Amino acid sequence: MTVDSASSGCPVDHAKLEPAKCPVDHTSAKSEPKRPVDHTANAKPEPATCPVDHTQSLKAFMPNSPPVNPSNNMPLVPEQTSTDASHLSTHRTVSSIPRAARYESAGPSECPALDPQTDNWVYPSEQMFYNAMKRKNWAPHESDMKTVVPIHNVVNEMCWAQILEWERMHENKCGGPKLLRFEGKIKNVTPKARLRSFIGYQLPFDRHDWTVDRCGKPVRYVIDFYQGKADPKNPSVPSFFLDVRPALTVEGAWDRARRFFGF
Repeated sequence: MTVDSASSGCPVDHAKLEPAKCPVDHTSAKSEPKRPVDHTANAKPEPATCPVDHTQSLKAFMPNSPPVNPSNNMPLVPEQTSTDASHLSTHRTVSSIPRAARYESAGPSECPALDPQTDNWVYPSEQMFYNAMKRKNWAPHESDMKTVVPIHNVVNEMCWAQILEWERMHENKCGGPKLLRFEGKIKNVTPKARLRSFIGYQLPFDRHDWTVDRCGKPVRYVIDFYQGKADPKNPSVPSFFLDVRPALTVEGAWDRARRFFGF
């Protein structure tokens, strides 16, 4: 069987086919594509800020808490009122501790305050002490306040007396040292207290840092509070041991050495 060569060609006419090209029209891409948001409207963007209002954090966790004085973490306005049926005293005792004139306070803080007649610190009343303990989620009893508050005041007077013993090592021509500020650091155990615990001594139940104004110079003291030995004659009377010393700075270490060696 023979095949005609003229009729045996490809059935597709390749001469009529257009050259291959990309199906996307790139000529339209020369113009800048429009964005769905017009960013040119915000020529001056606002600075980035945290979405959380941290000023309201305290109110979120403690909605009924009073404004706090940032200088000593105490209520800005003294809490002399009672929220329950308590009948505690609102009388406040003036301490023997002089307050530094340059102490920066945000207001009449609860504990302590300034006595306008003596320029000394003023201790909290029974009602204020009770309110402060409740605010810290403790479980105070009204009947204990008549004992707890006087003990609190006596212990603070003992702290100041021991600070004055250290300050006698320095000449003071400015009317004597004055208390500039104080901080409670119950969770921060001092290195000395930690070392004592390694050899069998108990840890202090509280720690304070008191800063004294010595003729315009701030000097920090560290105070560890320990439970003392009970008096056999009066076993029901609380006993305390206070370890008061200068903070471990160059000057503080020199003062400690002077006292230890007696010079």
